[in-house]
Amino acid sequence: MTEDVLNEEYRTALAAEATAVMEELIERAKLKSGNIAVVGCSTSEIVGSKIGTDSQPDVAKVVFEALWETAKAHGVYVAAQCCEHLNRAIIIERAAVPGADIVNVVPQPKAGGSFATQAYHHFSDPVAVEEIRADGGIDIGFTLIGMHLKKVAVPLRLANNRIGEATVLAARVRPKFIGGVRAVYDEELL
Repeated sequence: MTEDVLNEEYRTALAAEATAVMEELIERAKLKSGNIAVVGCSTSEIVGSKIGTDSQPDVAKVVFEALWETAKAHGVYVAAQCCEHLNRAIIIERAAVPGADIVNVVPQPKAGGSFATQAYHHFSDPVAVEEIRADGGIDIGFTLIGMHLKKVAVPLRLANNRIGEATVLAARVRPKFIGGVRAVYDEELL
């Protein structure tokens, strides 16, 4: 994508789509202040290219800022999933993962991904961790966030299911069901 294609109208459209996706995730996953939403994002897919082939730092900035600002307004932390070159490590605010085992890596657009790079540069105290157990998540462009969700992940069909050309998948989590035929479950947790 050339710079002239990333005009103000396109930026505005991407930001609006990202905001709508995060708002819908927060509502449908019932995320609360202090919860973590993991986001995997292929900027290549957003601009209509094959994942991992056309990293777009400017697109990542627009999408990240929209998702992050929306999440922050609800007190929700964003965890940015790196690409497979960093084994899908997570970039997150230190405050979200107290006591976590921190790893030493600084994501770059071609080693970690443009989205994780934006997270690293926007967060006030970013850290990298190898894994988390998030309360919900957004997968923009088939980036496979499932490894970073708590058990049990439940797919969400979002009405807002595209950012640019990328398909958006989402998930919430719920506690495991335990017990047998006599067990009774709390409907609020389903």
